[in-house]
Order: sequence, then structure tokens, then C-alpha cells
Amino acid sequence: MGHKDYLYDLLVHDLTGPLSVVATTARSLLRREAYGSLTEQQKRSLERIERNAKKAQVILREILDVSRSEEHLFQKSEFYLQGLVKDALVSVMETMDAGVAERLEKLESLEAARGVFEEQGISVKVTGKYAGSPFFHDRRKVQLILENLMSNALKYRRKRMGVSISGETDLVILVSDDGCGIPENEQEVMYKRFMQLKRDELRQAQGLGLGLFCVKALVETMGGEIAVTSGEGCGTTFTVHISPLQPS
Repeated sequence: MGHKDYLYDLLVHDLTGPLSVVATTARSLLRREAYGSLTEQQKRSLERIERNAKKAQVILREILDVSRSEEHLFQKSEFYLQGLVKDALVSVMETMDAGVAERLEKLESLEAARGVFEEQGISVKVTGKYAGSPFFHDRRKVQLILENLMSNALKYRRKRMGVSISGETDLVILVSDDGCGIPENEQEVMYKRFMQLKRDELRQAQGLGLGLFCVKALVETMGGEIAVTSGEGCGTTFTVHISPLQPS
């Protein structure tokens, strides 16, 4: 077994289990009254544990998905974009606002969730061929691209975040925010591993900086393209094009 294979094995077997136990235990303590009532301070501490355990699980999944995509390991399937967008938003909200995530998870469709989206300043639009027809590719990797772009947009927005899915052959994903934008000189380096934007207004946005690095790596290994339109004070829009895979 090579060093790279050993690292993947370590990530899967030695980190996934403990992280799952931490997240599940914190969730159980928060949800069940059998253990007794919690003080507000205890509740906030458990919520912080649960939130950060989920963040660690997301980072682990990202590392594994990027490494597998580099080896062109794709789980091919047909899937509908309506459900994928909803699932991606639930996943993102789980690390930002668990209450909103729970409300979204209970709703059966993207259309039924629009009221919750609007409350959160989120607009979602699915048009073109893939509004009603399935897309053929690796569902998990497409969802991961969406999750990273939406997470960035929610962190850096002022009030609004928009998601638009379209396309007749290629899948076209647009994720935009109304934030202060990305200066041109930062656009050259923003896809580098561990790189974070250093705008004063965004000091509160914490993270490892893996998001855009992962997105670019995934998009390129899937044979797609990613582009950004932005400028200081103008908000930011990321555009991703992905061609469908051919059934074996």
C-alpha cells in the first residue's frame, strides 16, 4: 500500500467513525430529555460541538471526493437537479443554522421550500432541460460543488444569495451573492489550497479555505469549466459548466 492509499484509508476508517460518534452524541444530548434538562450554556456548548463536528465531516468528505475524482472514480447515475439543490442547501444549512436545516429537510420538494428560502434571502431557479429531465453524472460530486459555492456565497453575501440551474446539453450552475466582491488581483489566487480572501469586511468568515480549491479540482477532473465574474462592490457570480457522462 502506497503512502497516498494509506492516507485515504486513515481518513476513511480512523476519522469517519470518531467524528460520527461526536456528532451523534451531541445531537442526542440536545434532542433527548431523558438525560435531564440543559442550561442555556450547556445547550450552546453542545450546539457548538455538533456544528464543528459536522464541519469536520464535510471537510473529510471533500478531501475524499477530490482524491477520488483525481483518479476518475465516478459513481455514475441519473438524478434530478430539483432534489439535489434542496439536499445541498440542507447540508449547507446544517453547519450554519440547524433549525433552518430541519425545516427544509421536512419539506418534500424544492417548490415547497421556496418560502423558507425567501426568509433566508435565498433565491433558487431551475430551468431548461434539467428542470424536468435527469442529468447523468456523479451526483455526490455535483452536490459537493454546489455546497461549496453556496457556502461561500452565504458567508460573503450582504443580504442575498442566488442559485440558478440551467442548460440543454451541458449542466450550467450559477451561484451569486451581493457581497463586496472579489478584487481582480485576488481572483488569480483564490483557487489555491488554504487561500482565504483578506477583505476587512469578511474577517468574521472563518474556514480552512479548502472550498474553492475543492470546487476547481472537482470541476476540472469532471471535464468541466469554472469561471468567476466579480469586482469590488459588485458582488460575485461563479459559473460552472459540466457535460453529462455517457452511460457505460
